Amino acid sequence: MLSIVVPTYMEADNLPALARRIDDVLSAGGHDYELLIADDHSSDATASVCEALCDKYPLRLVLPADRARDLSLSVLDGISAANGDKILVMDADLSHPPEMIPAMLECLRKKGGALITGSRYVEGGSFDREWSLWRFLNSHTATLIARPLISCSDPMSGFFMFNKTMIEPQNLNPIGYKIGLEIAVRSRFESIVELPIAFKDREIGESKMSLGPQFKYLRHLRRLYLYKFGSVAEFLHFGAVGASGFVIDVFFYYLLQSLGVSHLVSRAVSFWPAVSWNWVLNRMTTFGERVKRPKTRQWFEFTLSSLFGFAINYGAYSLLTTQFVFFDEYRILALLAGVASASLFNFAASTLFVYSEKRNS
Repeated sequence: MLSIVVPTYMEADNLPALARRIDDVLSAGGHDYELLIADDHSSDATASVCEALCDKYPLRLVLPADRARDLSLSVLDGISAANGDKILVMDADLSHPPEMIPAMLECLRKKGGALITGSRYVEGGSFDREWSLWRFLNSHTATLIARPLISCSDPMSGFFMFNKTMIEPQNLNPIGYKIGLEIAVRSRFESIVELPIAFKDREIGESKMSLGPQFKYLRHLRRLYLYKFGSVAEFLHFGAVGASGFVIDVFFYYLLQSLGVSHLVSRAVSFWPAVSWNWVLNRMTTFGERVKRPKTRQWFEFTLSSLFGFAINYGAYSLLTTQFVFFDEYRILALLAGVASASLFNFAASTLFVYSEKRNS
């Protein structure tokens, strides 16, 4: 049997048409299925609409337990409640064409170990041409930064099918709304097969996309990069934070000199706003999933460890600018050399000491 999991939040108006179109397609082909509406704390008429639809279709409403609102968790609720051995996940807003379900079923029959996805970006696929430029760029940027995680042209797809035995729910740790990417990365599929779909914009209701879900998506990506690439991903994230701190560092370095402070003193003072910036971002992002320790103490430890790195940094800068004419003329290059020489030490100290998961206080 096919279990169709539809995560919903405030989608009551779309459910009748969705249920009808799914039934038209699957009943005509003699397919045994169940439709699971996995709700995510909706305050609209979702419950009453589902109650009415139950009389006509094999539909069940899956309500969330005591948890925060998150559509990815709604999908996991639906999968847990599913009776079928095949799972299809699709959106409730009619953006995913139910008419593609038989083709996906046939593909899964032939390749049982694969993840079957509906893709907008393979040959024959399409998306709504009425998208604004902002939405178009947002979608393609989100897709681009996810592609290193899986071999798939549309890693953002929320329309996918798989055999239930291919996933281990206890290994999943999603946040946000891109559960398909989570399942693809953390499961043991033999391959990903993409079928072209015509993705249509919703006609009823409003998009749930806002800055909040987009920030969650970035957090989710960080988790998946750490899962797949381990400490390499963490080091690159740490380096990106350091790069932003470098901008702060350079800003104060030149600002102080414009106020008449010597370049050596400016170099010493500009460290402090930069290190504080780095500490905040590392606490929130790079090591954001680790246990949060007292802020003042952690800032002091981060600053102390950074001072050791800064000693290397400052020593290299001073040596280069005082002993080499080239670096005295191009001091920014000396500054870069000092920053690079201290980066590995700072990362090791942050990972093993400042943000260590083994230290709870």
